[in-house]
Amino acid sequence: MTSTATRTQRGGLPNGFRSKLSVVLQALLTIVVIGWVLKIPMYAGWALYNEQFLALILGLGLGLTFLCIRARPSPDDTPTPWGDAIAGLAGLLCCWYIAWQYPVLVNEAIYRPLDSIIISAVIVGLVIEATRRTAGLTLVIVVLVLMVYALTGHLLPDEFVSRPIDFTRLLVYSGIDTNAIFGQVLSIAILIIVPFTLMGQLLAITGGSRFFGDLAMALMGRYRGGSAKISVVGSALFGMISGSAVSNVAAVGVITIPMMERSGFPKRVAAAIEAVGSTGGQLAPPVMGAAAFLMAEMLQVSYVSVLIAAFIPAFLYYLALFIQVDLDAAKRGIVGEPMDRLPALKEVMRDGWYFPIPFVVLIVGLMFFGVRAEYAALQTAALIVIFNLVFGYKGHRVPLKDLALAAIGTARASLDLLVIAAAAGLVIGVLNLTGLAFGLTLQLLAASGDNIVVLLLLTSVVAIILGMGMPTVGVYILLATLIAPALIKAGISPMASHMFVMYFGMMSMVTPPVAIAAFAAANIAGCNGTDVGWTATRVGWCSYLVPFMFVFSPALLMEGPATTILWDVATTALGVLAGSIAVVGQFGTPVRGIERILFMIAGALLLIPASSFAGAEWTDIAGFILMVALSILHFLRKRRHVVPSAT
Repeated sequence: MTSTATRTQRGGLPNGFRSKLSVVLQALLTIVVIGWVLKIPMYAGWALYNEQFLALILGLGLGLTFLCIRARPSPDDTPTPWGDAIAGLAGLLCCWYIAWQYPVLVNEAIYRPLDSIIISAVIVGLVIEATRRTAGLTLVIVVLVLMVYALTGHLLPDEFVSRPIDFTRLLVYSGIDTNAIFGQVLSIAILIIVPFTLMGQLLAITGGSRFFGDLAMALMGRYRGGSAKISVVGSALFGMISGSAVSNVAAVGVITIPMMERSGFPKRVAAAIEAVGSTGGQLAPPVMGAAAFLMAEMLQVSYVSVLIAAFIPAFLYYLALFIQVDLDAAKRGIVGEPMDRLPALKEVMRDGWYFPIPFVVLIVGLMFFGVRAEYAALQTAALIVIFNLVFGYKGHRVPLKDLALAAIGTARASLDLLVIAAAAGLVIGVLNLTGLAFGLTLQLLAASGDNIVVLLLLTSVVAIILGMGMPTVGVYILLATLIAPALIKAGISPMASHMFVMYFGMMSMVTPPVAIAAFAAANIAGCNGTDVGWTATRVGWCSYLVPFMFVFSPALLMEGPATTILWDVATTALGVLAGSIAVVGQFGTPVRGIERILFMIAGALLLIPASSFAGAEWTDIAGFILMVALSILHFLRKRRHVVPSAT
């Protein structure tokens, strides 16, 4: 009888050939993007449209997707099915045909010739299937629903009606037009994400993640709950560069989660702390992964503007997490790590003193010299390579061959975001073609009854649902297209609107039922992913409130007089402390019963920004008085319970 394994291995692209072909396609994708960023075609005298470049990259991306990601989960050692191989080749050839014939196709698209229809149908179909494989069904359902709407919208009631659209027109518009797949979103995704992913790949292989982890250990390890504080600081340092919550968990969590378990934190709590810390790194200045640059492009503002706006929300995010782990450690009696297990700060800086330099160069170039984000990322990557070859890390220099393989792996690491960007282009294309973007904004406003609080609550729920299973950058692209316009129409500033959807898209990483960052951490800890997700929701409670606070208080986005900004930050920070005391039930000694409720009330009053509405400053004053009174009473009670030491 033939075994299942034998039957599975019959037919398909052999593994050896698949691996070699995958490396070639990845190398081509990375090289072409670097060449385009460095303007090599222009210097070579090649007059190319931007869409030709996008089509070339999308073709490579589709080829890699069907070559590397199966339609259903299966062992890695099984051959690639012939159907996948043919689909990948079809995507490659169709996109390259567009790259070659683009000037002709774009001029004749209005007449919908047969080759345009066929090519568009293949590309649209493959992008949808590639999206299902890389991002799951959520985005696919959104795309399909919008396409069905485009074809049937003229039959709907007046509130939802659209003009009649022919099927072939929808296909050609979606597959070739510059307002759809080959539009701004794909361009931003390729030019921003690939160079920054390259930078992150090189940083990881040269020891950067270990350096930042050691730095966090040297700075925080000795203090109460030191293992958890190492996780918070290390995740923030590495996450602001990597821009990926899951890769951050994988890089930092393998060290910090076992360390937290050894020190006394339960597995699910250790995993939750790492998941929340890794998630927040995506919006932590100064680098913020690729998210800040995408937002700057979407808003047509400078990177510096986004960095400034993100600073206070990121500070509040990590302040809340830091206070929470400190109080939780006190509650559990968890002390700092033994000094003999911790690296000395002097030794850490001696071994990796040069790692911060490339990022200083990156930030200075972006902030003061107007260097393009993608070019600055390549400069940073080059500096990382040079420092590795000159100094190494802890006496080890990564060989050029390994550096090249890491650079080639950039394409594979960027693949899901490139496919999601292409799918987001389909969404934008349908919205533009049908006029649904304006109608969707009106429907969201109508559903909220023109009440901003209700609108924000609806938006937060939609953001978390759409974000299920997708990377934060991909979530942001989709939400910035679908949801942010409604917030802006409601009177919320563009910066606050985009920050709001970014934050809630980010929080989908730790919010059940999907919570992919929480499940990644749970896998390391060896516990239930859903339990970790709910624990992460409790640990990151403040993160769900911060977006509402900066919407109602522009001061928390660094807008307004300095005195207002300082007052709002100070009272909000105190509110974070009061709220954390109420959530954990610890403040030097256990906090129980009515006292815990009063701390919660004090926190709620303090978290209402003074600039959010007329008279709101009185809630801050009331909360401050209540917080001070509770603290004094608690301190006096603590002193009464201290037993004098024997003389």
